[in-house]
Amino acid sequence: MTVVQKYGGSSLATAERVAIAAERIARTRSAGWPVAVVVSATGDTTDELLGLAARVSGAPHARETDQLLATGECASAALLAMALRDRGVPAVSLTGGQAGFQVAGPHGGGSIERVCADRVKGLLSAGNVVVVAGFQGVNANGDVVTLGRGGSDTSAVALAAALGAHTCRIYTDVAGVFTADPRVVADARVLRLIPAGVMAELAFAGARVLHARSVELAQMSDVDIEVGDSAIDAPGTVVDCRRRGLESRSCVVAVAHDMDVVHVMVDGRVPPGDMLDVLAERAVSPDLLAYSAPGPAGPRCGFTVTAAGAALLREPLAHLAAAYDGEVVAAAAAGKVSVVGTGLLSRPYVAARVMSALSSAEIAPSWIGASQTRVSAVVPVAETVRAAAVLHRAFGLGRAESVTA
Repeated sequence: MTVVQKYGGSSLATAERVAIAAERIARTRSAGWPVAVVVSATGDTTDELLGLAARVSGAPHARETDQLLATGECASAALLAMALRDRGVPAVSLTGGQAGFQVAGPHGGGSIERVCADRVKGLLSAGNVVVVAGFQGVNANGDVVTLGRGGSDTSAVALAAALGAHTCRIYTDVAGVFTADPRVVADARVLRLIPAGVMAELAFAGARVLHARSVELAQMSDVDIEVGDSAIDAPGTVVDCRRRGLESRSCVVAVAHDMDVVHVMVDGRVPPGDMLDVLAERAVSPDLLAYSAPGPAGPRCGFTVTAAGAALLREPLAHLAAAYDGEVVAAAAAGKVSVVGTGLLSRPYVAARVMSALSSAEIAPSWIGASQTRVSAVVPVAETVRAAAVLHRAFGLGRAESVTA
């Protein structure tokens, strides 16, 4: 069985960290396992490349931006392959296209259609470690298309599925998936096992450990994900995509927070289908979407997006709203805090406890949404971190077992 490992940018940020990754890969291979590796760009490479593009062009072309950004992951793959060869481990680096990743969709927001992994399989059979540049593939025209932020996680899971691996091991700079961000919630603890659906909600709600699309793909492909610290050999978190069980008996598993949120309100008689078409055309995913039918004050539609998504939507939504005598109001930067788990709508006390805890802390939400797996509230950005800590404490997530009633 092939072992698939993925190393994030922080795990490859320095020559020393590249060496640590190479040593781990070499140990795995010496145990007799074929190893395929997916890598992200090192450190802040992607942001640096975007900054360079902005300095040379007032409006960087989408295709050329993808051509540029893809070089970050390619550099990581080549450097790691060099480090492996220096340790006597035969290794070959491949771009996403060379590894058989076929991608559709817009530049900067592509989705993987299929992975034709014949070349990867051939190199593995010949005894090589194959190091693949994540975050990218090629479209039907042979052009490079990137997958969006966090896309290397999705690349790794897709490769694991194509190679028939049961697990994809993702190494990062944290010990696993926590009940909250440990940088802002002191008593956050590592979850040893978490259901895939809960992990996907956590990722979409703002947790940065895994990309939501990677978890969804893992669940569809029956591939478990293991998340751990690249610098140490210690148990991390298993994201259960093969439905073996739950991490705990609690319906609330963790808290996530996101400080990159813009609350958008569309007033007027804008058909919701037309509005959603605008979001789809620009590959912007809305959250906490709600629409009210026409009434005395007219219909209203609201949703949250990232700041980057709001920038993409500003002009086309304003043009659409004007055609129906409406207007678009985008709130100043806000935050979002979410409790995530299972069966939340079946337990009304969960939403009640969220509201009660925030109210007791004098944090006033401006928008609320709930589903069976998540209760989210939009809060002032300056209060986001405190709100996460408040909810983490309200549901007892710092203890061995969560409060459920």
